[in-house]
Amino acid sequence: MPPERAPGDDGTETVVVTAEQAAREQALVEQVIASFDGTESPRLRQLMQALVRHLHAFAREARLTEAEWEAAIGFLTDAGHITTDTRQEFVLLSDTLGLSMQTIAINNEAYRDATEATVFGPFFVEGAPLINNGEDLAFGAAGQPCWVEGRVTDTEGRPVHGARIEVWEADEDGFYDVQYADGRTAARAHLFSEEDGSYRFWGITPTPYPIPYDGPVGAMLQAVGRSPMRTSHLHFMVSAAQFRTLVTHIFVDGCDYLERDSVFGVKESLIKDFALQSAGTPTPDGRDLGDREWARVRFDIVLAPAAGEREQDLHRVAVQDSRQEGKRS
Repeated sequence: MPPERAPGDDGTETVVVTAEQAAREQALVEQVIASFDGTESPRLRQLMQALVRHLHAFAREARLTEAEWEAAIGFLTDAGHITTDTRQEFVLLSDTLGLSMQTIAINNEAYRDATEATVFGPFFVEGAPLINNGEDLAFGAAGQPCWVEGRVTDTEGRPVHGARIEVWEADEDGFYDVQYADGRTAARAHLFSEEDGSYRFWGITPTPYPIPYDGPVGAMLQAVGRSPMRTSHLHFMVSAAQFRTLVTHIFVDGCDYLERDSVFGVKESLIKDFALQSAGTPTPDGRDLGDREWARVRFDIVLAPAAGEREQDLHRVAVQDSRQEGKRS
C-alpha cells in the first residue's frame, strides 16, 4: 500500500475543515441516517444506513467537488444507457472495482479444501445445451482443441454423482457467443458428473481478451491507466443437492495477465497447467485431430456442504475471529 499523503506532499492541497464545518457535515449524516429509522426490515435499514455512512465519509474525506459529483452522475447515467439484455455495464463496474470479488469472498467462506470461488462474469446464459461426457462443447467456436477432465468430490474425498457442471468460455478471438449478432450457441454447455464423480469434455484452450471497453467503464480504466484485459480462463458453475453451488474459473498457467486481471478474479489454487500436445499425439478418447496441436488440463472440483438455512431479514454484525485460523472447518 502506498503511504498516506501528508500536507506538503507533491500534488496535495491542504484543506482545513473547521470544527463548525465538520459539525455541520456530521449533523447532515446523522439526519439522513435517522430518516431510515422507521424502515420495517432490519436488514434493509442496516444496508441503507451503512451506505449513507460510508458514502458521506467518502465525500467528506475526498472533499468531493460539485463538478466531480456531476461527473459521477453522468458516468452512472451512461452506464445505464449502454446496458442491454446482453451487456451489463454495472456488473463490469462492480468487477473492475473489486466489489464483485469482495462479495464472493464474503459469501463463500473457506471450508477445508473446497474449491475456491471467483467472479460470475456477465456472459452466463441459462439453457445451455446438454452434452454427454467426452463430447465437444465448442460447437464450432474458433480455438485450439482442449481436453478437460476431473472429478467432483466432497471435502471428505467422496465422489459427487450427478453434479450439474455448466461450462462457458470465449473463443480464440476473445468473444462469447452472445457477443455475436447471429444468435449462435457455441463454447458453452452443461454436463453431469458420473457415478465416480468424473467428468470430461472437449473445449477450446482459453486465451486472454478485453472486457467491453467502449463504454464508461472502459473510459474509467483508460483514465486511471489500467488495462481492460482478462487473463485466460474457463468458466465453471457446479451445483448438486446438499452442496454449496460453486461459481469459479480455471486460469492458464503462464498467461501474461495473471497478475493484472482487470476484475481481480485470479486465485493461486485455480491456476492450472494447460499442457500443450503436439500434432499427432493420441487423444484420450481417440479423436482424430489431424495435424492440429491440442491441450489438456485436469481440474478436480471439491464442493463445500450447503450452509444451513438462516433468517435473512436481520441486522448482521461481523466479529473477527481472534484465533487466526487459516481455514474454517
